[in-house]
Amino acid sequence: MLRAEACASIFSKRNIQNSEEMPMLEPTRHRTRPSLIRFALCITLLSVSSLTAAQDIPRTADGRPDFNGIWQAINTANWDVEPHAASFGPLVAAGAIGAIPAGLGIVEGNEIPYTPEARAQQQENKSDWLANDPLVKCYMPGIPRANYLPFPFQIVQSTDHIIFAYEFASASRIVYVDQPDFEAPILSWMGHNLARYEGDTLVIEVTDQVPETWLDHAGNHHTDALRVTERYTFVGPNVIQYEAILEDPNVYTRPWKVSYPLYRRLDDNMQLLEFKCVEFTEELLYGHLRKGADTND
Repeated sequence: MLRAEACASIFSKRNIQNSEEMPMLEPTRHRTRPSLIRFALCITLLSVSSLTAAQDIPRTADGRPDFNGIWQAINTANWDVEPHAASFGPLVAAGAIGAIPAGLGIVEGNEIPYTPEARAQQQENKSDWLANDPLVKCYMPGIPRANYLPFPFQIVQSTDHIIFAYEFASASRIVYVDQPDFEAPILSWMGHNLARYEGDTLVIEVTDQVPETWLDHAGNHHTDALRVTERYTFVGPNVIQYEAILEDPNVYTRPWKVSYPLYRRLDDNMQLLEFKCVEFTEELLYGHLRKGADTND
């Protein structure tokens, strides 16, 4: 899609070329510079393109963007939201199968603005993440991590509520749309979710998350003061541009943003399958309680 800045650039360059390569024409009532015509045409095409894009997105009966469907991110942010090189995995015996893939990161500016103490805590978390990452124990992932796990999730949208159902651990959250700003009674793993629409963008304010959720395997973290402002905007009928601003004065020196696309899963008979991971973690969490286990461990 053409951008307004590009139109201005084209006009500026053409104007310079016209002034250098063409003799100045006497201005008359009926004569228009070719560069002005090109600029006007560029702006017209930009407007038509934007209008077409707005018409192409799916909409509900009341005209709002229709986010119903199954979506998934394609990135390596679950390993580390910041840019990172490929490296050994937590189990060397797994070789290349368990290695960590490189990633460009999803953080605007590439680095989370931690306080020095919070960055030190992140490094400590990362040094033994296999033992400490709550996700390894099948705890619910929290927001925004749930949206970039390597698992699909489903959005079910109505007028007053939006349900996010995640394949991982069968986690879910209920989003209240255009409803009074009421306080959450307790902290929760998936937070307190209040939504509104800003034009064709769905905006969700997420608060009151427990501090135990990490942002990735790299130990990036927050406290219970975290506030996440999510923005979902269609950039095509099957692609959503996702953005989230994270604020937590306890560990970050300023608000910061992540962004990446979400893709609609178009597979035949696409559906969420079960990944109830509790059974996969029972030995990890409770193996020491088995009959006959060494009580001194």
